[in-house]
Amino acid sequence: MSRVFLRRELEGVATFWRVHRRDGVTLGFTSHDRDLAFGGVTHRAAPGMVPAAIRRTADFTDDSAEADGILAHDSISEGDLAAGRFDQAAIEMGAVDWETGEHAVLYTGTLGAITTQSGGFSAELRSAKAALERDPVPRTSPTCRAEFCGPGCNLSPARFTREAVLAEVEPTSGGLIFAGIDPALYAGGELRWLDGPECGRTFGICGVAGAALLIDDGDTPPPSGTRALLREGCDRTIATCAARFGNALNFQGEPFLPGNDLLARYPQGGGA
Repeated sequence: MSRVFLRRELEGVATFWRVHRRDGVTLGFTSHDRDLAFGGVTHRAAPGMVPAAIRRTADFTDDSAEADGILAHDSISEGDLAAGRFDQAAIEMGAVDWETGEHAVLYTGTLGAITTQSGGFSAELRSAKAALERDPVPRTSPTCRAEFCGPGCNLSPARFTREAVLAEVEPTSGGLIFAGIDPALYAGGELRWLDGPECGRTFGICGVAGAALLIDDGDTPPPSGTRALLREGCDRTIATCAARFGNALNFQGEPFLPGNDLLARYPQGGGA
């Protein structure tokens, strides 16, 4: 948009924020004293949320920013922040004309470190330029570097994802027992709750204990009958990729590359 904000002495301009969480939830807020709907998102009035500092540069260094707010809005609670619902969420900040709905995004990035105290929170923001700090040159590894069912792996995630219902919680290990699945297939996979108090949250399946799945979270699990999406796991070895998935052609690793111990080897004479 070519609109230039704050070029006149008096304008009806407010700031806005959009938070795109990794569980698919999008939240919109504005510093205006009433809700504003524009860009397909309803932005709730949250005058207590303000950008503390924004620095934009013309080079490739990260544009740093911070945001402060109060935990008074129903959409953001201390429990949600502590549970990680906002970790690595994408964020957009900008200005909007609250009379016409004209708006411009001034900053895009992701949420970094979040601290809470005295009923408020402070969030560090990392701009899209932060991706330039990543080294694009892959390192050699005997295991696959691609994310299972992600780019490079090229397997269909729908083929290895199924909906299941939580049957019970194993009292000793705290593992989750789902009806009608082979738990061995899901070690190293993912679990996403579809309803219940943890709806939308995704957890890694870090192991299997008998018929139960162990997830990487110590909170109280949802009650029996809660639905979840389960994604199978992969141990990233060439043997599993070839035998179980028939996907060795897309294996993103070097399983037969000699290791560093090759430099320490020395010739041994054969017996006569």
